[in-house]
Amino acid sequence: MEEVSAGGVVVDTSDAELRVAIIARLNRGGRLEWCLPKGHPEGKENNEEAAVREIAEETGIEGSILAPLGSIDYWFTVSGHRVHKTVHHYLLRATGGELTIENDPDQEAVDVAWVPIQELARKLSFPNERRIADLAREVLPGHL
Repeated sequence: MEEVSAGGVVVDTSDAELRVAIIARLNRGGRLEWCLPKGHPEGKENNEEAAVREIAEETGIEGSILAPLGSIDYWFTVSGHRVHKTVHHYLLRATGGELTIENDPDQEAVDVAWVPIQELARKLSFPNERRIADLAREVLPGHL
């Protein structure tokens, strides 16, 4: 089985201290995990459109894409079925909105926070997302 998601790193550039909106979810074991917002494309959405929409739904922050950050893929098992998932990540500049999880239709996000970009990799729960965070820090100066 194949799954595709899109999301990324949405950066608030309005302050001297750049910060990124991330969400917390409860894993299947009930443990809190901080991660980048992401979700499945809907209808005829492409990955970029899905990333913008999912970030807005899960964080309340609207953004515009600055650059692709690459993809990560991994395998997991659900109900005895192995699933191969690919997640496409993008760097976005925050353009509006307010930090909230109230608009998340799936109610997957249990918390949302602004994190200084220098602390982002330390805050994220998954090594593959920490690599995306590091890449975002590398490419961001070229887009400011």
